[in-house]
Amino acid sequence: MKALIKIGGSLLDDATSRHDLARQIAAIAASGIHVTVVHGGGKQMTRFLEERGIKSNFVRGLRVTTEETIDAVLKVLAGSVNTQLSAALGAAGARTVGLTGIDSGVAIAGQLDPELGFVGRVTSSDPALLNTLTTAGYMPVVACVAGGANGQVYNVNGDSMAVAVASAWKADRLVFLTDVPGVLDASKTILPQLTIEDCRKLIADGVATGGMQAKLDAATTAVSQGVAEVRIVRGSDADIVTRVFAGEDAGTRIIARA
Repeated sequence: MKALIKIGGSLLDDATSRHDLARQIAAIAASGIHVTVVHGGGKQMTRFLEERGIKSNFVRGLRVTTEETIDAVLKVLAGSVNTQLSAALGAAGARTVGLTGIDSGVAIAGQLDPELGFVGRVTSSDPALLNTLTTAGYMPVVACVAGGANGQVYNVNGDSMAVAVASAWKADRLVFLTDVPGVLDASKTILPQLTIEDCRKLIADGVATGGMQAKLDAATTAVSQGVAEVRIVRGSDADIVTRVFAGEDAGTRIIARA
């Protein structure tokens, strides 16, 4: 089984949370599952920029990324956040390899919108390196940085990066570790399972908006491109990764069709 786990940056900012998730992820890898991790780091990025007197500007929820900001992206996402997560996973027994999308074409991107600067949209993903590493027992840990065809460096939305990489790698399961317990209906009850059609209806009816709409858009793209299932769960819930891979119906499971 191939599993891609996407971890939001807020879950990695606290050392206790980081090591707890690392323990669970290392354990499922030890059970024989091929695991690739994709991580964000938006909270850490904002703090890094604030400490240097740089204000973060957002357009449609995406960080405007200037030349000055892309340098910070490399220092924070590809540097400290990636290294700290790799170290935590290594301490838990995983054989990690820290990467960005730039390495061996794991993620090639083009500019998403000139208004956003160096924010990229992944246009292709080569899974060869991930296959080589996971087959040999290593765990790729990928920061959300992609390369351009002409050597540009792009900041990429973590969910979009996870979907592109999971689809190209032909992952069986994509797990989003988020700050919400799952997808909620209009009465704020967790929906245990959704199809692509269900997701589109939630968006059309205005039930899923903002960040959740973006998650559902990402999830439907993944399952439509061959990922068997996407799971949206709260990463801070006790032993959530262990429970998902043990077969528990935690959070929301998204599939192509019922």
